[in-house]
Amino acid sequence: MNTYIGNTLQLYGVEEMRLVGGKADGMRILRVRNNAGLDFEISLDRCGDIARISLKGDNLGYFAPCGYVAPQYYDNKGAGFLKSFTAGFFTTCGLTQVGGPCEDDGEELPLHGNISHVPCENFAHWIEGDEIHIRLTVRDASMFSHQLVLEREYVCKINENVLYLTDTVKNIGSRQTPLELLYHCNMGYPLLSENAIVEIPCDEVIAKDALSESGLETRLKMEKPQRGYEEQDFFYKMSGKPTVSIFNPDIQKSLEMSFDAKELGWVTEWKMMGEFEYVLGLEPGNCVPVGREEMRKSFNLEFLDPQAEKTFHVTFRFKG
Repeated sequence: MNTYIGNTLQLYGVEEMRLVGGKADGMRILRVRNNAGLDFEISLDRCGDIARISLKGDNLGYFAPCGYVAPQYYDNKGAGFLKSFTAGFFTTCGLTQVGGPCEDDGEELPLHGNISHVPCENFAHWIEGDEIHIRLTVRDASMFSHQLVLEREYVCKINENVLYLTDTVKNIGSRQTPLELLYHCNMGYPLLSENAIVEIPCDEVIAKDALSESGLETRLKMEKPQRGYEEQDFFYKMSGKPTVSIFNPDIQKSLEMSFDAKELGWVTEWKMMGEFEYVLGLEPGNCVPVGREEMRKSFNLEFLDPQAEKTFHVTFRFKG
């Protein structure tokens, strides 16, 4: 017990807020701060994803031009997802479709699926020992289709800049369903600049298209913002328990993402060096963002049996 303070929020804790105005009006936000300089926001109305994040005052993620957008403005037609793609530190893609709009098994599928626009049904937060805990549930289910529930838990160390994410996806229905999950983690300035050092250990690298193929040799070299830049995408096949990282010597800060390749066997690098659209996606997933139809044909589409579940773990370690 610290007798120097009247309330732990002087140093760390969780605060519940609502946004006011524009397309963000009414959105529920949890602001989480630890005692070591980590400050981030969980968007309860957008799958419990992490929107803004900073370490000791320096921003780490990318915040898209649309800003906060409440789920009622979601457009699931074609690439309408981009109208409300806040990006943030990470956006959850899935749970049955990741990648471009497509049709698979008679079903029309939108860009990156629906889950990132679904509000959580319930949430709780508490402090236990030297950890902050946040737990929430998101339901992605409908009649005559997939019936999935995502149970998400964050554990944030109070005196150390480590954040643990645990997601359990449960098939509560009576039919087998495709399972695609990708953590669309988005690095932004000032963590991201032309001086940033990116490391992605892997077994194999696949360029998504001809344009990406032309940038294969320089895929890990970051560049200055450029007008008219066209995105490049690279798929990294992982094994073991890899750590993907980005370090910027300009601010002496880094992020390391660790996971088990048995759960998340791929990392997608989304390299977008455009003016005002300056972002690097480092995206662990059990799939690559090519759309479910192509994932079924050319890769290994995963399925979840009725009443079965699968758990995914990601550890985010922040330094600086």
